[in-house]
Amino acid sequence: MPLTPGTRLGPYEIVSPLGAGGMGEVYRARDTRLGREVAVKVLPSHLSDDPARRERFEREARAVSSLNHPHICVLFDIGVQDGIDYLVMEHLEGETLAGRLTKGPLPPAQALRHAFEIADALDKAHRHGVIHRDLKPANVMLTKSGAKLLDFGLAKLHEGASGGPGGGGGSLAGGSILPTATRDLTAEGAILGTFQYMAPEQLEGKEADARTDIFAFGVLVYEMATGRKAFEGGSQASLIAAIMGKDPPPIASLVPMAPPALDRVVRRCLEKDSDERWQSARDLAHELRWIAESEAPAGEPARAGGQAGKIAAPGRRGVSPIMAVAGVVLAGAAMLALGLFLRPKEKGPAPTLRASLTLPPKERLDGQNAALDFSPDGRTVAFTLRGPQGRSMLWVRPLDSLRAQPLAGTEGASYPFWSPDGRSIGFFADRKLKKIPASGGAVLALCEAPDGRGATWNRSGVIVFAPDAVGGLSQVPEAGGAPTSLTTVASAGATHRLPRALPDGRRVLFFSGASASAADNGIYSLDLSTKQVTLLVRENSEGQYAAPGYLVFVRQGNLMAQRFDAETLELQGEAVPIAEKVRFNQGRWTGSYAVSDTGLLLYQGGDVLSKAQLTWFDLAGTSLATAGEPASIARMRLSPDGRRAVAAVLAASGESVLWVYDLVRGLGSRLTFGPDSAYSPVWSPDGQRVAYSNDDGQILVKGADGASDPEVILADKSGNRVPIAWSRDGGQLVFGTRTGKSGQDLWILPMEGDRTPRPFIASAANESSGAFSPDGRWFAYRSDESGRYELYIVPFPGPGGKWQLSTGGAGGFDWLADGRRMAYMTTDNKLVTVDVTARGSHLDIGPPQPLMGGKPAPFALRFGQDRIGLTPDGRRILASVPIEEESDPLLTLVTNWAGELERM
Repeated sequence: MPLTPGTRLGPYEIVSPLGAGGMGEVYRARDTRLGREVAVKVLPSHLSDDPARRERFEREARAVSSLNHPHICVLFDIGVQDGIDYLVMEHLEGETLAGRLTKGPLPPAQALRHAFEIADALDKAHRHGVIHRDLKPANVMLTKSGAKLLDFGLAKLHEGASGGPGGGGGSLAGGSILPTATRDLTAEGAILGTFQYMAPEQLEGKEADARTDIFAFGVLVYEMATGRKAFEGGSQASLIAAIMGKDPPPIASLVPMAPPALDRVVRRCLEKDSDERWQSARDLAHELRWIAESEAPAGEPARAGGQAGKIAAPGRRGVSPIMAVAGVVLAGAAMLALGLFLRPKEKGPAPTLRASLTLPPKERLDGQNAALDFSPDGRTVAFTLRGPQGRSMLWVRPLDSLRAQPLAGTEGASYPFWSPDGRSIGFFADRKLKKIPASGGAVLALCEAPDGRGATWNRSGVIVFAPDAVGGLSQVPEAGGAPTSLTTVASAGATHRLPRALPDGRRVLFFSGASASAADNGIYSLDLSTKQVTLLVRENSEGQYAAPGYLVFVRQGNLMAQRFDAETLELQGEAVPIAEKVRFNQGRWTGSYAVSDTGLLLYQGGDVLSKAQLTWFDLAGTSLATAGEPASIARMRLSPDGRRAVAAVLAASGESVLWVYDLVRGLGSRLTFGPDSAYSPVWSPDGQRVAYSNDDGQILVKGADGASDPEVILADKSGNRVPIAWSRDGGQLVFGTRTGKSGQDLWILPMEGDRTPRPFIASAANESSGAFSPDGRWFAYRSDESGRYELYIVPFPGPGGKWQLSTGGAGGFDWLADGRRMAYMTTDNKLVTVDVTARGSHLDIGPPQPLMGGKPAPFALRFGQDRIGLTPDGRRILASVPIEEESDPLLTLVTNWAGELERM
């Protein structure tokens, strides 16, 4: 029966239970003689019943106790009291490898380090004639000093071993410490151990030797590196069949950042024939140490050193961040950089080098968001790329590699940022703030973030982030939880976003603004301890701190640097350009650039704004005609009669103006003028007027011919309003409003009377992009309540039911003129229609029917950004088609850019 606290076993006083299993019970105890904490394992009662086994157990315990190794749990003592046999071991603080793996795979560098430690421990055991026979994650403890191999409960001892060296692969007798049965199961051809980690010879009941442990070691390392079992099965029989006859997928196919040599080592461990495996743990340990010394996994500066279980300080081995440039530049620049850095250093400043990094084929840097970030050690870049279908994903590229690798599970990612130790990358996706190991693995959601706009992770384990497009900054612990507010904006439509930690870890930079022309726009500092906010400089750009002491920002398309004291928060001298024509998103105040603490600069050149062309298509996907000149079209709406279109067009200054395009003549004319920008145009049902919003969040109406002055129909400036759709009878306007707390909700504004707005669809989700059915009875809109944007229909003005049209995500959409079908874009850029049949107050929703032969649409609408327009007869589609981006397909990498400024 379990021991109670206070029970004494010899000089050991039981404190509390630690665990129990088939091998016995383990207790935390105190050694009353030495005053230290120990772990006491009470053995099964049947062990004491067999004198021969008891004698063998004591002999083997003495042998195991001789395994003095930093990565083997030390056995201090054995004893018996009142018929209770017990072992006394060192008490370890930490977590088992099994517990750690529930959180996902280990980063490559950490997996390599622990693999080396375990292999070195196995070598020690094997050389003393001890075979573990039950190597698995539950029998490895991860402590501050490294991995500890424990629980030799099924170990076999070489008959001639008594603590000295023994034949690791020789003949071993069948005794074991802590046997789970009273017979020698191995001798009888039975299976002893844990199925998931057994070698084929164990499963066949054959003799186990050192190579049996090496197979189990390969299974364990595979799981450490990938977070997945090497062999799996729905039953014991299918699991055995997998071990006996199948090979697991390559590690690189699951964790692209893993060193290729590690996969080769593990595959040799997992050979079915023991003669084909590594023949000694010593050779295996040497191989792992070589890999650790020659590889630099993403975000892991530390490397295995020359001594077992130790880690060399960063920079003692391997390639420096600057020298790593040679591995990523194009051929000519690479050879130049390598030659300059490998030759003996000369007196004087280090040279400034420029080189190019290519992006993966068919992938584009996400120009909508801050898409680049260096790891803290400057060795690796994280970026978000958009594929041909417009869906973004997080990628990582070590600077000493020629290839970038995507991180699975990060679809929809934006605003990547690194943890201070370089082991994790944070990002926004699916209305949440998330993080993922830099080497790939399980994605962890930290908290809600309806429409994130940047984040930073400081050394205190706090993540400061902008949870929405409007509103203040918040913070959340790195482990996740309920966020707390840090700042409050001055007006409902203002934003605090793009935070960046300063070197002291106590303060962060952030951008504050309301519109492109707002007088208070600028780069500010926030003290996290006092909540004090300090204006640094008035610029329409985010600010980043760059060592050895600069504030970097964009001004008129140029990347600027100005001397900056991060302690006093004082700017010195004048800002000077360090890169020209850097791609910058004026609408979000962020650019495609990043700076590292190691003196690197990475940026993408190109036009400040990408352009699009209004283009007609038929339902087969054939391009028919274009309208107007290419422009930076942010939002487009087709008129009710299909003869005109209105679009919000962005200027390089960040101003948004409305243009009306005559689609018959193919000409465009400007509709709005003046100091305020105009956004989100919506046609009146008769096509004579256009409703839109301005910088203050007001809603205005202007005649589509441009002859009259605009009329303000919603003057209250307390919210950020966006027109969504005008009812078919012209009496009501649906608009979206953001509060910064619950995302965007939909409200109704009466067009007559006192025009008092009222809620229509309000929830914690974002509701957007609405459209009225032709008869005005139904309203379709997009919402991300499920975690991604889907299409829904509700009766107008309500109340009533709600029907979901899409199931795999939806982008642009529109009703067909008969009101019985709706067309929308899928996440893989295909155009489909859905039958919508009204039966009284109920709707019947049909399955999606593909158009264009089920092929992706040729106009490649960016998912969730543009709204397609169908002509009343449903035969033609007007789309705002992005022109091949005028940004450079290469990224420019600059070393020691600050050195140029010092020499000026």
